[in-house]
Order: sequence, then structure tokens, then C-alpha cells
Amino acid sequence: ILIGLVGSEMCIRDRYNIDNLDMDVMNICKTQLLVMAGVTLSSISAVAQNTLPNIILVIADDCRMGDLGCYGSPDAVTPNIDRIASEGLKFNRFFQATAMSSPTRHCLLTGLYPVKSGAYPNHTFIDEGVKTLPYYLKKAGYRVAMQGKRHIAPLEAFPFEYLSGDYKNLNIPDLELFIADVAVKKQAFFLYLASNDPHSPWTRGNRSLFDAEKLTLPPTLVDTKETRKNYANYLAEINQLDTDVGKIDALIKKYNLDENTVFIFTSEQGHQFPFAKWTCYDAGLQTGFIVRWKGVTMPGSETDAMCEYVDVTPTLLDIAGASVPKGLDGKSFLPVIKGKKTNKEYVFGIQTTRGIANGADYYGIRSVRNDKFSYILNLTPEVPFQNIITRKQDPVWFSWINEAENDIFAKQQIHKYQYRPKEELYDIINDPYQMHNLIDDVKYASEVKKLRRQLQRWMDSQGDKGQETEMRALEHKWNPKKH
Repeated sequence: ILIGLVGSEMCIRDRYNIDNLDMDVMNICKTQLLVMAGVTLSSISAVAQNTLPNIILVIADDCRMGDLGCYGSPDAVTPNIDRIASEGLKFNRFFQATAMSSPTRHCLLTGLYPVKSGAYPNHTFIDEGVKTLPYYLKKAGYRVAMQGKRHIAPLEAFPFEYLSGDYKNLNIPDLELFIADVAVKKQAFFLYLASNDPHSPWTRGNRSLFDAEKLTLPPTLVDTKETRKNYANYLAEINQLDTDVGKIDALIKKYNLDENTVFIFTSEQGHQFPFAKWTCYDAGLQTGFIVRWKGVTMPGSETDAMCEYVDVTPTLLDIAGASVPKGLDGKSFLPVIKGKKTNKEYVFGIQTTRGIANGADYYGIRSVRNDKFSYILNLTPEVPFQNIITRKQDPVWFSWINEAENDIFAKQQIHKYQYRPKEELYDIINDPYQMHNLIDDVKYASEVKKLRRQLQRWMDSQGDKGQETEMRALEHKWNPKKH
């Protein structure tokens, strides 16, 4: 097209023997040529000069928001993540729609909630025809690449340039090859970096940084030697994650890309201890989310605006100056990034245990949350809730069982985790760890009614039929041989 532009000017000058062709006339001719090619002058200029902002999104794996220093952990050693938060905008009320890796990532990369996209059990895939963030950004002129843990399917629906390196862990030397290449070519890029840290088993990081006996455990956990030992190992792997985040940031600065790069870090769902991952409690659904964008985000700023993973795709398209497709569930929070106070009234959650490791044949959970209360609906409370950590072979869970023989709190927590009432209501302002169920308190009857109605409306909008949807979960699990 660029060659055509130069050629068109030469042809016009030769045809009419004009040395000083009026520039307005010349621009009209050039514009007509671009229109025929289906490209605008502004988009050509943006791509050629890379005025489009680069976007890097780093996502952790099974990392509770509260286990990062910038989000209040007294024990975490996360200097790089904390620094990036001090240089950008920290979201205090960011959520995802489910507390499992695979549906979470599909939600983030499609702008659709799990049931609507088809990706709602673990190890899942999106329905045929569902478009994704890399597809949209590629059309907008971006070079899109990813490295690390995939957990998305089918891969052809996610047209990333899959960088070499470990399938799960980030490979910094291979990553530098990509960053150096886009820097030289001045290409606008979207880089999706999916770490496997701090997913269990916790084998990475500097364990000497943590004294298990002095850790401050979340009050929902039973305080045993095994709990403390494993929590220390988990924090060590968060430290390894932080080290990698620092290396990624250093590469951006090394190649002088930091001035025009939106850097995003998110912690994904909660840790693999009870009352977090695989649940619809805040410890499972609430996520750390940090955006640093020089010249746009105010250093050290925070926001209490409620946002969700489903909003990420439309937001990044908005940042890229691309049109946001109709029909997405998410809405752009770019105004929040720019400092405006906009807010969602409700965020929603879903959990499907059918098909997870050591999961019950079925145990569906749905939830809705506003800025004061969390309402949780357990579809089959008659079935014990179980997953991979409720096995007797699990050292933490086994230590809880032993502790319960002489400790009332341990006995209560085991029962609360596995045997849920049909409905739960929590005052998340005064009870942030959601330990006191208010569902039977008549004082909150009107609140329960309102939240119950909002949750049902959301389920209806998603085509979520509750238990019927849960029983069809296995149809939505990815099978490479079958698919």
C-alpha cells in the first residue's frame, strides 16, 4: 500500500507534467487509494510509527490477592509487584467469575462469562464461533504473543504467536528474543504471560525468606504445623513469581518500551488451601489487579471500583483504539484507568466441581456480590463438597482431621468447608473472611431477596439452568483426542 502511495504520486505528476501538485488534490488521490485497500491513513500512520500502546499482561496462577505485599500481606516478599503498584493504579475490588484456572482464562480472553462462552468446567474450551482477545487485537494491527501456562482451547481460536520455552513456566531468555524483535521493528504488541507460580506443588522460590512459625495465617485456616509449612512454601513461590515480574519489567526498560507500554499484573484466583480456590468466597474470586501506564495512571493511586475479568477484553480493545464487538458481557473500565469514578453494582460467580480432580460428581455454586454483601447459592447442599485437597493423603487436610479430634475450631472448619447450607449471606465489610453466615437473620431478609433476584436474572441471561447446566459440564471439558 505504501509503495502504491508513492507510485500514485509519481504517476499523477508524470501524467499531468506537474511539479508542484496541490497537496489537497494529492491527499485526495492518496486517500482514495487507501479506501480501495480498506485501510485508513490514520491506521497506517499508527502502525508505522507504533503510536498504539503496547500491552503486557502478566497473570499468576492460584495466588490469593491478600498474599501480596501491596495488598496487605505482612509476610509476602514481593518488591517488584509492590513497586509496579506504587508506579501505577491498584484495583482493590477486582473479581473473576470462577475460581479455577481454565474457565478464568477463557473468561478474561473472551469478554464472556463462563456458561455463555461454553467454558465453565475446568480444563474446558470455548464454543465454536467465539472470538477472542488475540483475534481482535491482531485485526487491530497488533502482534500478539503468549508464553507460559496455556489452559485455553481450542488453540486455533486463540491466534497467539506461541513463544518457545517451558509450557508452564516463563522463560526470560526466550522472552527477550521477542521483546528485542518488536523493539527493532517498532511493532505494537500484546504480550500475554501466564506464569505457573504459585500453583502447587510449591517447589520454587527462596524458602529461607520465610519463618513458618511466625506467619500470619488467614483466620479461616486451621493452625497446624503442616498448614504453616505449606503456606511458607507457597509464599516462597510467590517470591519467585515476583522475581520473574521484575525481570519482565527490566526487559521493557532495557529496550526503551516502558514509555509506551501498558503493564498489567493480576493474581488470578485464590490459593490451594480451603475456602479459596474452587469456591465463590472472596478469597477465591477476588483478584489483585494492577495497571501501570505512564502518563495515564497516577503513581500510587488506588480505586474501589468493582470490575471483573470479563471486562478485560473490552478494556484492552478500548486501550488499543479498536471497536468493542457487540454481545460481550464485559464493559470497558478504561475510564477507571484514566481516573474517573465509575462502578459496577454487582459482580457474579460460578463454580463447577464436576470433572475436577477428586471432585464430587456434582456440586454447583453460584454467587452475586455488591459493595456490602455477598450472596452464595449452593445448588446441591446435600452433597459433600470435595476436591483434591480434601483427600486424606493431603498433608494439610490430614492435619486438620487429626486436629479436629481435640479442637472445636478445626472440627467446625472441616464441616463448614464440606457441608454448606443452601444459601449463604455475608457482610463483607465487617466480615471480610466470610466466617459468619447471616442467611437466617431476618434483619437481612430484604437484602437476600434483592441479591437472589439479581443472581437469577444473571443466570437467565447466561442460559445457566443451574443443576441442569452442572450435569452437562463433562460435555464442555476439552479432550484433544475427541476434538
